[in-house]
Amino acid sequence: MNAVLEGQMVYCRGCGKQIHATALTCPNCGAPQSVQGVSDKKILPAFLLCFFVGFLGVHRFYVGKIGTGILQILTFGGLGIWVLIDFIMILVSAFTDKQGRKLTQWT
Repeated sequence: MNAVLEGQMVYCRGCGKQIHATALTCPNCGAPQSVQGVSDKKILPAFLLCFFVGFLGVHRFYVGKIGTGILQILTFGGLGIWVLIDFIMILVSAFTDKQGRKLTQWT
């Protein structure tokens, strides 16, 4: 295999065959591949959870941020300010999950 292409190859999470590093799905088995830096969590559920029960921090539990979710429960979402900031961050796709990966897909 070409040395240039070999550096850009990874192994499929589903079947283990080599695929290109930028592939979103495996061409062999169709298994979705996680893109580094992009969360597998979706924006729409986080948006709806933040809008309806944001003061309870449920959207933070959804993305795995348990500690700050508990803090939002205890402070009623930072008296609404923290929830408003999270809501805006979700809308502009700047909200991250526990591993610091951005939520980029709506559905």
